[in-house]
Amino acid sequence: MAECGECGPGYKTPLDAMKGPREKIIYLPCIYRNTGINKPDYLATVDVDPESPCYSQVIHRLPMPNVNDELHHSGWNTCSSSFGDVSKKRNRLILPSLISSRIYVVDVGTDIRAPRLYKVIEPVEVYWKCNLANPHTTHCLGNGEIMISSIGEPSGNGKGGFILLDGKTFEVKGNWEKGNKIPALGYDFWYQPRHNVLMSTEWGIPKYIANGFNPADLTKGRYGRYINVWDWTTHAFIQAIDLGEDSVPLEIRFLHNPDAAEGYVGCALSSAIHRFYKTEKGIWAAEKVIQVPSKKVEGWLLPEMPGIISDILISLDDRFLYFNNWIHGDLRQYDISNTRKPKLVGQVFLGGSITRGGPVTVLEDPELQCPPEPFVIKGKKVAGGPQMIQLSLDGKRLYITTSLYSGWDKQFYPDLIREGSVILQIDVDTVRGGLTVNEDFLVDFGKEPHGPALAHEMRYPGGDCTSDIWV
Repeated sequence: MAECGECGPGYKTPLDAMKGPREKIIYLPCIYRNTGINKPDYLATVDVDPESPCYSQVIHRLPMPNVNDELHHSGWNTCSSSFGDVSKKRNRLILPSLISSRIYVVDVGTDIRAPRLYKVIEPVEVYWKCNLANPHTTHCLGNGEIMISSIGEPSGNGKGGFILLDGKTFEVKGNWEKGNKIPALGYDFWYQPRHNVLMSTEWGIPKYIANGFNPADLTKGRYGRYINVWDWTTHAFIQAIDLGEDSVPLEIRFLHNPDAAEGYVGCALSSAIHRFYKTEKGIWAAEKVIQVPSKKVEGWLLPEMPGIISDILISLDDRFLYFNNWIHGDLRQYDISNTRKPKLVGQVFLGGSITRGGPVTVLEDPELQCPPEPFVIKGKKVAGGPQMIQLSLDGKRLYITTSLYSGWDKQFYPDLIREGSVILQIDVDTVRGGLTVNEDFLVDFGKEPHGPALAHEMRYPGGDCTSDIWV
């Protein structure tokens, strides 16, 4: 098997990727918007090599040149979709800003442990060339281009389009989508050329989600409910799969096997996992396969508390599905050997809103006999709940951050603003299933030089199971 980089970026197959080297570094954005600290967001580099003297420490910080960007997700200039092309090298990390609509290109190739800023794409370029704003998910394409989904357009309304960047110059080329039919909302996406399809999801209208969640917006059509289906060849929007008014479908993942015509989407507000699949007639459909029941509560925003599934991922061998319940506070592992009937095999509580002694009283809980204890590690009581998740290539370690988005952090977890977020590590039993907290690992962003920061999505320099797509 070729080592990463010898045959172009990434790996030939998902199973080859599982044999790749252990992760030693994590890159992740740290946010200061909504914290009261008037400093730029920054890209943190964290040492996760247990043999290193700097294990579980931030070893470098790259501040952006502006404040209030709201860095959020990130992606690569190239990945496994270009495996075999020796002219391509994974050496630029793309950092779109959810609020300012700036796009930063970061050089991680010159010094892997000390990234440097390579280019800034100003919002006006995205506005004028694409009539889009609020960029979210970045995926590299096999043709060398970089594609970024949008949540909105320049006036603050919703629009589910896609920005194309040149993979060499990082110039904005224009829109990927073609035709007049465009979804009203956008968020995440995944593509699979073997089935001639791209799937995108929907969060909400930017001007309404910018500073928090108002339940009244749900009945006014301001939050998403559809998986949007696109023709990969013609770039046309061809189908919308309705998951329900209160669904808010966020992260979407195909199975990694590029022949598989199915995958999963996590619905944040309905706290459900839907399996999407291609029917015998060649159209796409979805079925609910997991439902996390709401809890009846007092002392919270609503009388019924949903789990809030804000991130999902699938192991590279397509055996396990993982997702978080940011509000309930638990992380789950499901065996998906039978994709239509996921089986819960691992669960661990890592904070959340229903812990014993907190401000919320649980009146009725279909799942738990008693509330979980507050989560404490290395003497720190962790604020927030499990949020972004990343899995090691071999599937044996999960990394968890606790911040969702500064506007929602401030509303749902004020302690998170005051104390900063963390990275946790969970050991995974890949034989029988099971999740165990690594008590020796904690990255505490409450102790950052400029004050507590909100750390979000994680990336490894060599790619991972949410950055790379096999074609």
